[in-house]
Amino acid sequence: MATIHLILQGKGGVGKSMIAALIAQYQLTKGKRPLCLDTDPVNASFQAYKGLPVTRLNILQDEEIDPRSFDQLVELISHAKGDVVIDNGASSFVPLSAYLITNQVPALLHGMGHQIVVHTVITGGQAQSDTLHGFTQLVKQFPPDVSFVVWLNPYWGPIEREGKPFEQMKAYTAHKDRVSAIIRLPDLKKETFGRDLSDMLQAHLTFEEAMALPSLTIMTRQRLSIIKKQLFEQLAAVPVL
Repeated sequence: MATIHLILQGKGGVGKSMIAALIAQYQLTKGKRPLCLDTDPVNASFQAYKGLPVTRLNILQDEEIDPRSFDQLVELISHAKGDVVIDNGASSFVPLSAYLITNQVPALLHGMGHQIVVHTVITGGQAQSDTLHGFTQLVKQFPPDVSFVVWLNPYWGPIEREGKPFEQMKAYTAHKDRVSAIIRLPDLKKETFGRDLSDMLQAHLTFEEAMALPSLTIMTRQRLSIIKKQLFEQLAAVPVL
C-alpha cells in the first residue's frame, strides 16, 4: 500500500513546492524512495530540485485536464511501491480537483489499497482568507477517507483572525476530524535564519546540498541545521509520513 501525498492549494506562491521538497527530503532521510511528481504546468519548482528524483508530468492542456496524461499519472501511482509526492500548481488546482472527484479517483485508489493524504497551506497576511477558503473547499470535495495535513506558513504574517489562532477558527473547528496533523513552519528572523532558508529555497537545494556548499559560513550551516531539525521533528510526529 502506498500513501499518496497531494499538495493542493488554489493560491499560488504560498510554499507548495517547498512542502513537496520537505516531504521528499524527510522520506529520503528515513531510507524511503518516494515517487516524486511535478504536475505544475507553469512553474516546475519541484522538478527544479536536482537533488531529488522528481519527474515532471504535464496533465493540463488548454486549461483542461488532458485525459491521456492523467491516465499516465494514475498508472504511475497505482504501481508505486512506496509513497508518492505530487506537487500541483495553482493554475491546475481547480481542473485537477474537479477531475479527481468527477472520476472518483480517490475511491479507485482506496480500492487498490492506497491512502490519499492532502497537504494544504494556510498563510498569514493578505492571502489568509483565500487559503482558508481553499482548505474548506478541499475538505468538502474529497471523500471522508481522505485525511489532511495543514501547513501553517507565517512568512507573510501571523495566522490569526480576530485574535484567534488557526485551531480556534471555524475553518478548522468545523473540519478538525479530517485533519491528521498541523505542521507549523518556523517564523524565522529574516536577517539571519530567514535569509539562509530563502537563499536555499531560491537555489532549489536540499538541506544536504546546501550545508555541503564550501562557500557557506559555519554559522549559516548551523542555522540551516537548526531549521531542518525543527521541521523534521514535526514531520516525525505525523503518522501518515
